[in-house]
Amino acid sequence: MSMSHLRLHRWPLAALAVACGSAMGAQINADLAEAARRGGRAEALIVLKDQAAPELAPLPPGADYKARRRALVDALRARADAQQRDLRAWLDARGIAYHPFWIANLVYAKLSADDLAELAARRDVRRVEPNPAIAVPLPRPSTARAPAAPEGTQAIAWGVDKIKAPLVWAAGFTGQGVVIAGQDTGYRWDHPALKSQYRGWNGSSADHNYSWHDAIHSPNGSCPANSPQPCDDNGHGTHTAGTFAGDDHATHQIGVAPGSKWIGCRNMNAGNGTPASYIECMEWMLAPTDLQNNNPDPDRAPDVISNSWTCTEGEGCTVGNEILHAVANLTSGGILFVAAAANNGPGCSSITNPPATYSASLTIGATDINDALAGFSSRGPVLVSPRFGLAQVKPDISGPGVNVNSAWPPNTYTNLSGTSMATPHVAGAAALLMSAVPALKGRPNVVAHLLRSTAATSGVTDPVNQACGGTPRTQWPNNMIGHGRIDVFAAYQAAVSGALDLSSEP
Repeated sequence: MSMSHLRLHRWPLAALAVACGSAMGAQINADLAEAARRGGRAEALIVLKDQAAPELAPLPPGADYKARRRALVDALRARADAQQRDLRAWLDARGIAYHPFWIANLVYAKLSADDLAELAARRDVRRVEPNPAIAVPLPRPSTARAPAAPEGTQAIAWGVDKIKAPLVWAAGFTGQGVVIAGQDTGYRWDHPALKSQYRGWNGSSADHNYSWHDAIHSPNGSCPANSPQPCDDNGHGTHTAGTFAGDDHATHQIGVAPGSKWIGCRNMNAGNGTPASYIECMEWMLAPTDLQNNNPDPDRAPDVISNSWTCTEGEGCTVGNEILHAVANLTSGGILFVAAAANNGPGCSSITNPPATYSASLTIGATDINDALAGFSSRGPVLVSPRFGLAQVKPDISGPGVNVNSAWPPNTYTNLSGTSMATPHVAGAAALLMSAVPALKGRPNVVAHLLRSTAATSGVTDPVNQACGGTPRTQWPNNMIGHGRIDVFAAYQAAVSGALDLSSEP
């Protein structure tokens, strides 16, 4: 839960009557009502009342995680079809274009003040929230030189070496059989370090169905609307993909899991994200579709998702749970959701934005080549309940995130710093574990536990020497670094030791 829960809304007088609604009707966000009054129409998310995890029919004995995922998707889609039917008819009758979602039970539309006044009386709607597009402060290329690579035929990125990924490769596991997804500014799929690992490339031709989705429906100077092939209008997404899967098979061994396959979704327009674009990508991740957004297939969902973005209050995540149910349903579908802590450190309780604040997310801080926590890395604790003062330790773990060298469009390499760079290290590490022990697929909680419980603590430091939330650096986990800096070889050893308990998840 985000600290933004503590924010008190200023209720414009013109919107007060609409915002209050009836005792049993929908709550209309005051800022949204004011924006609609001023501009004629405003982007809105109509959130229906039923957001609970659907009850699934009993599965046959021995059913695997894909069967459970299919059942979950069927239940979510059926609920949306049934519970949104009257609302969609209301929108149709008024000629209002809309986009319904099923991963979270809500509908996106552009609404007028009169529309909002009518919605305020509906009993099937819980609330109506804004969906503004606000720029996300993304890391940009650094002028600093990358740390020297180890000697060898290929230049292994320092972060890949730091978390001991090459030791797992030497055991025969490079991520083969595992699919990593990214949702970001898009991807330069034919970058030399990414092309052969892209699931839509078969070695001679590309088929982007089920491997790419564009949640941005307006053009900009770099990418068209609804791009039919992967496109990156910023560079940030390409860089993160390079870290979780990149390898040009020549001189740049930048990825943690170079034997994996990757797929992607563009959820930001030149760095501008909204809850609707984030949710659209997450829905596609749970059941990828063809390029016409038809024929969803949950069996083609990824095993892990790398998320180097946050949904800020300015973007519309004003109450903190706009995207919560989408994240929860992804993890319920057996997909590990790895999320950047953000770059608002060094102050305590600076992890304030979804999805990093969610317990369902594996939240990642950033360390440097000397295992020191980066000053910019956001710290916990994250308030779970402002009313009762409960808190959860965040980040969960940390990873290399300072001067990380990775892919950059169209075909070069550059250094970036941020928890955005640490996050794909962890996503790639998870892929290595699933490659070594395929039974870990569909069990995100077990994979997260492996990574947390084996994280390195010796020599890992916090130069600021904080004790955020009462947890000093000498206590593990703590609210600065989490359980420690990931050590994927230690996690691999634990995974193959035979002591894993896989009974807690299907």
